[in-house]
Amino acid sequence: MRIVLLGAPGAGKGTVAKLLTDYDGSVQISTGDILRNAVKAKTKLGLEAQGYMERGELVPDKLIMDIMEARLREPDCGEGFILDGFPRTIPQAEALRELLKKLSLKVDVVVNLDVPKEVILDRLTTRRTCSNPDCQEIYNIKSKPPTPDGKCIKCGSPAVQRADETVEAITKRLETYNEKTTPLIDFYRKEGLLKSISSLSSEEIVSQIKVAIK
Repeated sequence: MRIVLLGAPGAGKGTVAKLLTDYDGSVQISTGDILRNAVKAKTKLGLEAQGYMERGELVPDKLIMDIMEARLREPDCGEGFILDGFPRTIPQAEALRELLKKLSLKVDVVVNLDVPKEVILDRLTTRRTCSNPDCQEIYNIKSKPPTPDGKCIKCGSPAVQRADETVEAITKRLETYNEKTTPLIDFYRKEGLLKSISSLSSEEIVSQIKVAIK
Protein backbone atom coordinates (compact mmCIF):
# COMPACT_ATOMS: atom_id res chain seq x y z
CA MET A 1 0.00 0.00 0.00
CA ARG A 2 1.06 3.60 -0.61
CA ILE A 3 -0.55 5.96 1.90
CA VAL A 4 -0.25 9.55 3.05
CA LEU A 5 -1.21 9.97 6.72
CA LEU A 6 -2.41 13.41 7.76
CA GLY A 7 -3.28 14.41 11.31
CA ALA A 8 -2.47 16.94 13.99
CA PRO A 9 0.30 16.33 16.52
CA GLY A 10 -1.01 13.64 18.87
CA ALA A 11 -3.60 12.31 16.42
CA GLY A 12 -1.96 8.88 16.49
CA LYS A 13 -0.23 8.82 13.10
CA GLY A 14 2.80 6.96 14.42
CA THR A 15 0.75 4.22 16.06
CA VAL A 16 -1.41 3.74 12.97
CA ALA A 17 1.65 3.70 10.70
CA LYS A 18 3.29 1.01 12.86
CA LEU A 19 0.18 -1.19 12.67
CA LEU A 20 0.08 -0.76 8.88
CA THR A 21 3.75 -1.71 8.49
CA ASP A 22 3.07 -4.87 10.49
CA TYR A 23 0.13 -5.60 8.19
CA ASP A 24 1.84 -5.74 4.80
CA GLY A 25 5.51 -4.80 5.11
CA SER A 26 5.13 -1.21 3.92
CA VAL A 27 7.74 1.12 5.41
CA GLN A 28 6.95 4.16 7.55
CA ILE A 29 8.58 7.36 6.31
CA SER A 30 8.62 10.73 8.04
CA THR A 31 10.61 13.75 6.92
CA GLY A 32 12.17 14.01 10.38
CA ASP A 33 13.45 10.44 10.18
CA ILE A 34 14.84 10.70 6.66
CA LEU A 35 16.53 14.01 7.42
CA ARG A 36 18.14 12.61 10.57
CA ASN A 37 19.22 9.44 8.77
CA ALA A 38 20.67 11.38 5.83
CA VAL A 39 22.63 13.59 8.23
CA LYS A 40 23.82 10.58 10.22
CA ALA A 41 24.91 8.77 7.05
CA LYS A 42 26.75 11.93 5.92
CA THR A 43 25.27 11.74 2.43
CA LYS A 44 25.74 14.74 0.19
CA LEU A 45 22.10 15.73 0.67
CA GLY A 46 22.32 15.03 4.40
CA LEU A 47 25.32 17.30 4.84
CA GLU A 48 23.51 20.05 2.94
CA ALA A 49 20.44 19.65 5.17
CA GLN A 50 22.63 19.63 8.28
CA GLY A 51 23.86 23.11 7.44
CA TYR A 52 20.33 24.50 7.47
CA MET A 53 19.41 22.61 10.66
CA GLU A 54 22.50 23.79 12.55
CA ARG A 55 21.72 27.39 11.60
CA GLY A 56 18.18 26.94 12.90
CA GLU A 57 16.72 27.45 9.43
CA LEU A 58 13.96 25.47 7.73
CA VAL A 59 15.25 22.91 5.26
CA PRO A 60 14.04 24.09 1.80
CA ASP A 61 11.31 22.04 0.13
CA LYS A 62 13.57 21.32 -2.87
CA LEU A 63 16.15 19.66 -0.61
CA ILE A 64 13.48 17.75 1.32
CA MET A 65 12.07 16.45 -1.96
CA ASP A 66 15.54 15.37 -3.16
CA ILE A 67 16.02 13.43 0.09
CA MET A 68 12.50 12.00 -0.21
CA GLU A 69 13.25 10.85 -3.77
CA ALA A 70 16.41 9.10 -2.61
CA ARG A 71 14.42 7.39 0.17
CA LEU A 72 11.60 6.25 -2.11
CA ARG A 73 14.13 4.73 -4.50
CA GLU A 74 15.48 2.44 -1.76
CA PRO A 75 14.57 -1.26 -2.16
CA ASP A 76 12.47 -1.54 1.01
CA CYS A 77 9.92 0.88 -0.45
CA GLY A 78 9.08 -1.73 -3.08
CA GLU A 79 6.54 -3.28 -0.70
CA GLY A 80 4.85 0.08 -0.21
CA PHE A 81 5.24 3.12 2.04
CA ILE A 82 3.35 5.20 4.57
CA LEU A 83 4.19 8.89 4.53
CA ASP A 84 3.74 9.95 8.16
CA GLY A 85 2.83 13.63 8.40
CA PHE A 86 4.13 14.55 4.96
CA PRO A 87 3.36 16.61 2.95
CA ARG A 88 2.51 19.54 5.24
CA THR A 89 1.79 22.27 2.68
CA ILE A 90 0.27 22.64 -0.78
CA PRO A 91 3.67 23.22 -2.46
CA GLN A 92 4.98 20.02 -0.85
CA ALA A 93 1.87 18.11 -1.99
CA GLU A 94 2.33 19.38 -5.56
CA ALA A 95 6.03 18.47 -5.48
CA LEU A 96 5.19 15.01 -4.13
CA ARG A 97 2.67 14.46 -6.91
CA GLU A 98 5.32 15.27 -9.51
CA LEU A 99 7.92 13.09 -7.76
CA LEU A 100 5.61 10.07 -7.67
CA LYS A 101 4.76 10.60 -11.33
CA LYS A 102 8.49 10.64 -12.10
CA LEU A 103 8.93 7.36 -10.21
CA SER A 104 5.83 5.82 -11.88
CA LEU A 105 4.14 5.51 -8.50
CA LYS A 106 0.79 6.66 -7.14
CA VAL A 107 -0.80 7.10 -3.74
CA ASP A 108 -3.63 4.67 -2.93
CA VAL A 109 -5.33 6.87 -0.33
CA VAL A 110 -4.71 9.98 1.78
CA VAL A 111 -6.01 9.41 5.31
CA ASN A 112 -6.87 12.34 7.54
CA LEU A 113 -7.06 11.39 11.24
CA ASP A 114 -9.73 13.74 12.60
CA VAL A 115 -9.21 13.86 16.37
CA PRO A 116 -10.87 16.41 18.73
CA LYS A 117 -8.60 19.06 20.28
CA GLU A 118 -9.40 17.97 23.85
CA VAL A 119 -8.29 14.40 23.10
CA ILE A 120 -5.01 15.61 21.60
CA LEU A 121 -4.36 17.89 24.59
CA ASP A 122 -4.94 14.99 26.98
CA ARG A 123 -2.68 12.65 24.99
CA LEU A 124 0.23 15.05 24.63
CA THR A 125 0.23 16.67 28.07
CA THR A 126 0.39 13.21 29.65
CA ARG A 127 3.17 12.01 27.32
CA ARG A 128 6.68 11.52 28.64
CA THR A 129 9.80 10.84 26.57
CA CYS A 130 13.02 9.12 27.60
CA SER A 131 15.73 11.79 27.85
CA ASN A 132 18.39 9.42 26.50
CA PRO A 133 18.86 10.48 22.82
CA ASP A 134 19.75 6.89 21.92
CA CYS A 135 16.51 5.55 23.38
CA GLN A 136 13.67 8.12 23.16
CA GLU A 137 11.06 5.59 24.36
CA ILE A 138 7.60 7.18 24.61
CA TYR A 139 5.43 6.83 27.72
CA ASN A 140 2.06 8.09 28.91
CA ILE A 141 1.45 8.63 32.61
CA LYS A 142 -2.10 7.24 32.21
CA SER A 143 -1.86 4.38 29.74
CA LYS A 144 1.85 3.44 29.64
CA PRO A 145 3.65 4.98 32.63
CA PRO A 146 7.41 4.97 33.20
CA THR A 147 8.74 3.61 36.51
CA PRO A 148 7.18 5.03 39.72
CA ASP A 149 10.16 7.38 40.11
CA GLY A 150 9.82 8.64 36.52
CA LYS A 151 12.54 6.61 34.82
CA CYS A 152 12.59 4.90 31.43
CA ILE A 153 11.83 1.20 31.78
CA LYS A 154 14.18 0.31 28.92
CA CYS A 155 17.32 2.27 29.83
CA GLY A 156 16.78 3.89 33.24
CA SER A 157 17.15 7.50 32.08
CA PRO A 158 14.65 10.15 33.28
CA ALA A 159 11.37 10.23 31.33
CA VAL A 160 10.55 13.91 30.86
CA GLN A 161 7.84 16.16 29.48
CA ARG A 162 9.04 17.84 26.30
CA ALA A 163 8.97 21.63 26.19
CA ASP A 164 6.60 21.51 23.19
CA GLU A 165 4.06 19.32 25.02
CA THR A 166 2.70 21.83 27.53
CA VAL A 167 -0.89 23.02 27.05
CA GLU A 168 0.29 26.39 25.72
CA ALA A 169 2.79 24.89 23.29
CA ILE A 170 0.37 22.25 22.02
CA THR A 171 -2.38 24.83 21.47
CA LYS A 172 0.03 26.88 19.35
CA ARG A 173 1.14 23.79 17.40
CA LEU A 174 -2.50 22.91 16.68
CA GLU A 175 -3.24 26.43 15.46
CA THR A 176 -0.24 26.27 13.11
CA TYR A 177 -1.20 22.80 11.92
CA ASN A 178 -4.81 23.79 11.20
CA GLU A 179 -3.70 26.92 9.35
CA LYS A 180 -1.38 24.98 7.05
CA THR A 181 -3.25 21.70 6.70
CA THR A 182 -6.87 22.69 6.07
CA PRO A 183 -5.94 23.73 2.49
CA LEU A 184 -4.05 20.43 2.14
CA ILE A 185 -7.16 18.45 3.07
CA ASP A 186 -9.12 20.35 0.41
CA PHE A 187 -6.30 19.68 -2.10
CA TYR A 188 -6.52 15.91 -1.64
CA ARG A 189 -10.32 15.95 -1.54
CA LYS A 190 -10.30 17.54 -5.01
CA GLU A 191 -7.77 14.88 -6.11
CA GLY A 192 -10.31 12.22 -5.07
CA LEU A 193 -7.82 10.62 -2.66
CA LEU A 194 -9.00 11.82 0.76
CA LYS A 195 -10.56 9.66 3.45
CA SER A 196 -11.23 11.29 6.83
CA ILE A 197 -11.50 8.96 9.82
CA SER A 198 -12.76 10.16 13.20
CA SER A 199 -12.37 6.94 15.19
CA LEU A 200 -10.05 7.09 18.24
CA SER A 201 -9.24 3.36 17.99
CA SER A 202 -6.03 2.68 16.07
CA GLU A 203 -7.26 -0.82 15.19
CA GLU A 204 -10.53 0.57 13.78
CA ILE A 205 -8.64 3.18 11.77
CA VAL A 206 -6.42 0.48 10.26
CA SER A 207 -9.51 -1.61 9.41
CA GLN A 208 -11.08 1.36 7.60
CA ILE A 209 -7.84 2.02 5.69
CA LYS A 210 -7.68 -1.61 4.56
CA VAL A 211 -11.21 -1.32 3.19
CA ALA A 212 -10.41 1.98 1.47
CA ILE A 213 -7.47 0.59 -0.50
CA LYS A 214 -9.22 -2.55 -1.71
